[in-house]
Order: sequence, then structure tokens, then C-alpha cells
Amino acid sequence: MAVTHSPLQRELQKTRKRSSGATPADAFSRARRIWLKGDRLHLADLAEDLGIGRATLFRWVGNKDLLLGDILWSLYAPIRASVVASTPGTGVDFVVEVYRRITIELVSAKPLRDFIKQDPEHALRVLTSSASTMHSRVVEANTLMIQDQIDKGYLKKPPMRVESLSYFMVRLAESCLYSDVIIGREPNIEEVEEACLAVKILLGGKP
Repeated sequence: MAVTHSPLQRELQKTRKRSSGATPADAFSRARRIWLKGDRLHLADLAEDLGIGRATLFRWVGNKDLLLGDILWSLYAPIRASVVASTPGTGVDFVVEVYRRITIELVSAKPLRDFIKQDPEHALRVLTSSASTMHSRVVEANTLMIQDQIDKGYLKKPPMRVESLSYFMVRLAESCLYSDVIIGREPNIEEVEEACLAVKILLGGKP
């Protein structure tokens, strides 16, 4: 499976210093701090703060949506890693419990909710479409988890492609997390539990 890399990720892998002294890591750190404060992110202002040209910044980060995707992933990845490491069990029960814990935590994640409230349509695009790499990275991480359980013999191989199963699971979670934008209804834990039941059935578990 091809791994998704954003322009920023590729730049961060390079070690060459820029003449200005600023690096892609500096740009990411500054942008992340701005976003976490709840302020709007403007690339022109960010470039000026870093003392670099806008063309350089765009080469590093791609564009604003891709940069936001990197910021969101930097917050999501540790949550996911912690949940995976602390969740007991194997197979269907393990995958469903990881899915449940992550989704419930994101329902009440303040930075995420603030981002959505600030500009709902833009946030939804960044979170769920190819405008950024956030959605594809979540699908990839979920796919790897499912495939690992299959490879270890804890989970039966599904009748559909693992990547497709993972995609449907992520879309279900997104429909719960962003229901306030999609249909005007606040996210709630009851719907998350219904999504978990659907995932259990998709994985071949008994309802």
C-alpha cells in the first residue's frame, strides 16, 4: 500500500539548512501554535514571520489545506498510538474498541471542535477530502491495524478489500464526528455506539 506523504513531510525529511535559517520544521511549529490558539492561519503572514518568501513556504507546505492536514495529523497520531497501545484484546473486539475510543475522544476534542465552528465548510473539506492528506492517512492507519490483526490470525480476511473496509469505517466515524456540519445535528455518543455496532458487523462479528 502506498504511503501518503504531504509536501511538508517530504521537506522535513531533508536535512539541508536554508540560507534564511528558517526550516520546514520551523514553519510547521509556528503554524501549529497559531492554529492551537484558535487564530486563523494566513500563509503570507507566516512567511513574513519566518523571514522567507511565500514561494519558499508554498514549496515546503504545499498549500494552506495541506498544512492544516499536517497539523491535524500531528494531533491525531499520538491519540491513535496511545489508544492502540492501551486497548486490550485481539481481533474484532480489539479493532472495534480502538475505533470507539478514538472516535469518542475526538467528539470532545476542543481544538477540533473550535476549528469546525470557525469555518465549517472549509474544516470539513480539510478533514474529509483530498484537499489535505488527513483523511487518507487515517484510512491508511486503520488499514494497517486491520491487516495486522489478519496477519496474526486474530481476524478473518473480509470478503471485500481491506482498504475498502477501512475506508467505510472511517467514513462512518466522520459522519458521527462532523454531523453538526453535514446535517446540523450535534455529535453524540449514542451515534458513535451505533457506528461501532456497524463496524463490528462489517468485521464479521456478531451484533
